[in-house]
Amino acid sequence: MHRKEQIRGNVKRLLAELPQEVVLEAAAKTRTTEETLAAIDAGIKIVGENYIQEAERAFTVIGKLVNWHFIGHLQRNKVKKAVELFDLIETIDSFSIAEEVNRVSSKMGKIMPILIEVNSGREPQKFGVFTDDVEEIVVKISTLASVKIVGLMTMGPYEEELENLRPYFRATKTIFEQIKKSGIPSVDMRYLSMGMSDSYKIAIEEGANIVRVGTGIFGPRRRV
Repeated sequence: MHRKEQIRGNVKRLLAELPQEVVLEAAAKTRTTEETLAAIDAGIKIVGENYIQEAERAFTVIGKLVNWHFIGHLQRNKVKKAVELFDLIETIDSFSIAEEVNRVSSKMGKIMPILIEVNSGREPQKFGVFTDDVEEIVVKISTLASVKIVGLMTMGPYEEELENLRPYFRATKTIFEQIKKSGIPSVDMRYLSMGMSDSYKIAIEEGANIVRVGTGIFGPRRRV
């Protein structure tokens, strides 16, 4: 019981602290359904899940109480289930995966909102589109009828000094604004998902309007 109260208290504190235009997304990786429900009870409207199987388990209990965002790396063999479960996929990082989401969504008679994942630190070991290539891939994906680009997402590289993340968030915001101004048909740049438990304040200062908070809501993560 004490843990649920802590979670509720954390959510209420964060919601009171965040600017009105910023959405708090609970990153529920490895969390129990009871913990997620405590966060929802305190006012969470979006739950972010990294793993399809975890999301399925949570969804059977929680259902449509919240919007579900996929925030993990999307594999081709998981696309069908992701399109079924999620309201938005934040991690589209190639035209081929967007094509597969489009194909599945079309079969289901659904238009899937997506964010393009930006590899703002240009780290070869990480997923995401390099900053120089984002506009080109947006133009290409915008031709697909059953997906709709509604913004960008980035993580930024690991930095011990959080201030060092600022240029990566800023670069992503710059691309976001460029694409918004370019008026690409069928693209609606609404969401900029940046910042996690340790970095959300800097991300907001640099333009984020969705922040993905896990530890700051639920406490230290359990090992998977």
